[in-house]
Formats: sequence, C-alpha cells, structure tokens
Amino acid sequence: MRPTRDFARRASLRRSIGLLSSFRFEQSDPVRFYGALATDTVEMVDDLWTAATGSPVAGRTVLDVGGGPGYFAAAFGAAGMTYIGVEPDPREMHAGPAATPGGSGTFVRASGTALPFADDSVDICLSSNVAEHVRHPWQLGNEMLRVTRPGGLAVLSYTVWLGPFGGHEMGLTHYLGGARAAARYTRKHGHRPKNDYGSSLFAVSAVDGLRWARSTGALVDAFPRYHPRWAWWLTAVPGLRELAVSNLVLVLRP
Repeated sequence: MRPTRDFARRASLRRSIGLLSSFRFEQSDPVRFYGALATDTVEMVDDLWTAATGSPVAGRTVLDVGGGPGYFAAAFGAAGMTYIGVEPDPREMHAGPAATPGGSGTFVRASGTALPFADDSVDICLSSNVAEHVRHPWQLGNEMLRVTRPGGLAVLSYTVWLGPFGGHEMGLTHYLGGARAAARYTRKHGHRPKNDYGSSLFAVSAVDGLRWARSTGALVDAFPRYHPRWAWWLTAVPGLRELAVSNLVLVLRP
C-alpha cells in the first residue's frame, strides 16, 4: 500500500493555493503562517501513517526535528499524538507558543544531526523545512531513521534550492548566487537575512535528497509538498524537478 494514497486525495489545487498564499506571512505574522502549516502537516502525517500502517495515528509518538518554538505541538496534540520537539537554537525555542503557559508537548534543545534519543524509540520522525538550514542534511536524515522504530515512518520535507522559494526572504535573487543574494539583502535592509546563505541556509538539491533516500533502502515515496496531485509527476523529471518541485517530501519506512 503506497503511503501517499490518502494524502493524494487531499492534495487539491485549492489546498495548494491556500498554503502558497500564506507564505508571505512567515515573518510578519508567524502565528498565521505556522498555524496553517501545522494543521496541514498533521493532516499529511496522519494520512501517510494510516495508509502505510492501516492503524490510527492517535496514541503514537512524533519527534519533530527542528520544531522551533512549537507551533506544531498543539496541532499534533489535538490529533491525540505525543509530541516531542527538538530545536538547537534557544532563540527559536523561546520565540513562540512553546514558551507560553499551557503549551503542549515536550521540547528538547539538541542538534538534529546528533539526536539524544535511543535507536528505534519513536513511531514517527518528522523534519519540516529544516534540511536546507543544516550544513550536513543527510546526517540529519540518518539520525531520523536511527530513532524511528522498524515499521514506523520518517518524513523529511525540505525546500529545494533552485525552486522559487529556495532563497527564502531573499526572494528570487538567490538565482544570482547565494552569497550575492545575501549581500544584496544586507545592503537593502541593513542587516543579514535570517536565512543567511552559508551559515543558516544551504543549497540542497532534489537529486541529492532522492539519492540519499534511495541509498538507505527505506524510501517508499517522494512528492512535491505544496503541489496538487496532478503535478506530482514533476518529481520524476531530472532537471525540471530542481526548478519546479519547490519543496520535496521524502517518505521513509525503516
């Protein structure tokens, strides 16, 4: 059974437009942006788990690698899951609902490339839009597989560098080159971008992610996260996928 069976039915053009239109609020209104993204992410994980295992997601433990300030915690908790968020940056960890009274879930300060968890210790390991911010993204991926129990699910989603959102707040200037785009942003705004090329943003390609995932023997599916189902074929086309996929989801079962 393909794990994307149920999620494919949800991947409509209306959903894509709604998510893409919210991107402009990422820094100006993070509650609005991450709230919508959290709801969609829980629905995606629920669909993938149910199709892959034939069992409900409620009662399962999800480890969110790079969970930041915990916008996802409430959404996963509402789905009946035990949420554990991992974040290396204390500024990010205390920037949102994880720092507020009544926040749900458990939060751990740690690096995604050296997770402080035992082998085979969680049902689901998720990393949403983090790999492009890590100098060694596939070390992060290997750690995700290590802590996920056999028969569980690892879901690694990241922004493809050559896609339209690869430059994050630098916009399309990343097509001029990452270092040049960061310097241009600094001149215009008077400060370095939050997602600064070479330190907190890296050029991660679709082909590199697919090559790593296939090498693990655990890859069961891959698709463009924000595209409607009828555009998923783009993932299979070398070259074109680097420009058009935008955000690649790798679904693995150790």
